[in-house]
Amino acid sequence: MIIKQILDLKKAKNAILLAHYYTLPEVQDVADFVGDSLALSKQAANTNADIILFAGVHFMAETAKILSPHKKVLLPNLDAGCSLADNCSAKQLALFLKDYPEHTVISYINCSAEVKTLSDIIVTSGNALKIVSTLPKDAKIVFAPDRNLGAYINKETGRKMVLWNGACHVHDQLTADEVFKLKTKYPNAKVLAHPECKATVLAHADFIGSTAAMLNFAKNDTSNEYIVATETGILYEMQKQNPDKQFYGVNNPETDFCNECEYMKKNNLDKIYNALLTESPEIILSEDIIKNAWAPIQKMLEY
Repeated sequence: MIIKQILDLKKAKNAILLAHYYTLPEVQDVADFVGDSLALSKQAANTNADIILFAGVHFMAETAKILSPHKKVLLPNLDAGCSLADNCSAKQLALFLKDYPEHTVISYINCSAEVKTLSDIIVTSGNALKIVSTLPKDAKIVFAPDRNLGAYINKETGRKMVLWNGACHVHDQLTADEVFKLKTKYPNAKVLAHPECKATVLAHADFIGSTAAMLNFAKNDTSNEYIVATETGILYEMQKQNPDKQFYGVNNPETDFCNECEYMKKNNLDKIYNALLTESPEIILSEDIIKNAWAPIQKMLEY
């Protein structure tokens, strides 16, 4: 019943629903587009929809607003934050940057709109390594807010970027021991890992990449079993795309349960229906923030 109500409201209000790979399966099933945060915002910008409803977390909805400033952008639940983005406020970063003048500021897209305005270039987990590699070897760089992604880039490029000390709580709590447990149980399985994981986990990965990159790898690779070190919501799409393959999520070592982002799971069908019905909560950004946050995103797209 509620699914039909959502579909009817979407049609009546010329709205589209975006869902990140980490959201609940039933949310992904009712979405118009499922994907990574930036890819979803770009897809939404290329539609004629009047309303964008982003089933994700706060910074993702902000990014959609930056790319579609004239569209109404809704977030089903304002409590859907992000531990990584929340760890790095614009005020904190501005103070931090005073110690690193003449540095290029590269920020992972998993940050607030205000932090984006302080950045020279925005990167994603899919293009960060490539973009950093294009800069001069002697370039002075501050990388925020994910220390694990930054450390991975430093290792791969031999650079010494200054890293903001932040991390995604979902990826940061995964351990090599949990990977070993699964490798012992499934010795033929390949390990796929998100670069937000710690170096000790990445060291045992057969493939390191963004959620979209891991999906593509699993789809095109000839193996039949995979251990997946990221938020376990992605397993739903992986299994849909590869029904004959097996996927095993790395558990949270503290709970011994699936490694889930509680913020992503705040997006449920009831919240989506209410957001469409009331056209709230709405993401509001000033023209200055949109303009100044768009500039480093545009710089990324130029690369």
